[in-house]
Amino acid sequence: MEKGRLEAFTDGVMAIIITILVLEIPEPEGATFAALWPLRDKLVMYLLSFLAIAVYWNNHHHLFQITEKIQGPVLWANNFFLVND
Repeated sequence: MEKGRLEAFTDGVMAIIITILVLEIPEPEGATFAALWPLRDKLVMYLLSFLAIAVYWNNHHHLFQITEKIQGPVLWANNFFLVND
């Protein structure tokens, strides 16, 4: 298997996870920055979650830059990585 396919699959899963995180943020009551103040806890949690996922994705990307060949155990390890993300 080409490693590009595995990287693309992982990128897609990460994009879905980040999209689901955004959907959890409720709509503010108004159209001003002051209306965001009651949502500050959810926004901070989103930011921290996004940063954690970004670190995982970045490390995954760097790991696969040095990977030469994808075999069955690597596929399983990648799937377990995605499940535990």
